[in-house]
Amino acid sequence: MLQVSPAYLRTQDVAVRRWLLAVAAMIFLLVVVGGATRLTESGLSITEWKPVSGVLPPLTESGWQEEFAKYQTIPQYSQMNHGMTLAEFKTIYWWEWTHRLLGRLVGVVYLLPFLFFLWRGMVPREQRLRLWGIFALGGLQGAVGWWMVASGLAERVEVSQYRLATHLTLACVIFIACLWTAQRMNGVPPRDDVPRRIRVTAGVLVFLVLFQIYLGALVAGLRAGLAYNTWPAIDGAFIPAAERLFFVVPLWRNFFENTLTVQFDHRMVAYALWIVAVLHAADVWRTLRHGRAVTLAVVLALAVSLQAAIGILTLLSQVAIDLALLHQAMAMVVLTLAVVSAARLAGSRDDGYPLMRSAPVPDPR
Repeated sequence: MLQVSPAYLRTQDVAVRRWLLAVAAMIFLLVVVGGATRLTESGLSITEWKPVSGVLPPLTESGWQEEFAKYQTIPQYSQMNHGMTLAEFKTIYWWEWTHRLLGRLVGVVYLLPFLFFLWRGMVPREQRLRLWGIFALGGLQGAVGWWMVASGLAERVEVSQYRLATHLTLACVIFIACLWTAQRMNGVPPRDDVPRRIRVTAGVLVFLVLFQIYLGALVAGLRAGLAYNTWPAIDGAFIPAAERLFFVVPLWRNFFENTLTVQFDHRMVAYALWIVAVLHAADVWRTLRHGRAVTLAVVLALAVSLQAAIGILTLLSQVAIDLALLHQAMAMVVLTLAVVSAARLAGSRDDGYPLMRSAPVPDPR
């Protein structure tokens, strides 16, 4: 007699899932390198967008001199880096070149396997539109990246904080889409005893982390972390005076251009995120008692706590570059945990991928 037992995902399903996880890992690295590029003021070192020919860096001394001459025509050089040597220019150039190269590689690593999987019929029809949508977002991200760089080539010495925040947030959205899709293919059926409030809270946490990353990009774009370096007070108080928070006209511009308001918002959302993460972990622990979902919720709360501590240390250090890089990398770790946790707690799947395959196994009786 044979009995049907939950068995193994098909090899092709595992391949698609690993591909998406590899893309997500590359995006994670891309964001971290992008953070280093921003912190080292390297983002404007390449003044042209050459999607194909730009793959190769300068290969001769005359090529390096030509690239350096282009950089010397923009305001950042004349106002911030006048007198920079060619060797110093090469340092910032390599950061930006590496960032752009990684962006190109992400596109290649996404598209070529995707086309292969489509050719072999390994992608369910229900998933094809989603995966093409992720690819389209990747193409848009490349254009947004150049749109961001272009904002710093004529009248500014840095890129627009609006465009920087858009660029980083879109990268995180693509990361979430890849990771979420992969997690829903992991062969583990969702728990059917999860109350709706827990699922909603898990989704809220993903949104809050993404929103906090957006605010962090605004802080970086305005160099707001250098302006107020005390904690828990900011500008002399836990909640600054309204006339200091909202003096820019029209009112909405304070949330994007007033360094005090932008840093204050980043702090307040951090407090809210920490409270929600801790309460969510307690709720999951009390309700579900055991299992991977409980572990993920607790680890997420701990990661948010650690990230908050790193953020405070970064602020008090007046944005020491090592702490600032750790802060950005940890933000991606927190986002990863939030997405994996939410995917684990989500309801039944409708994406065309079976949760588990069945295989006949001998009945030991």
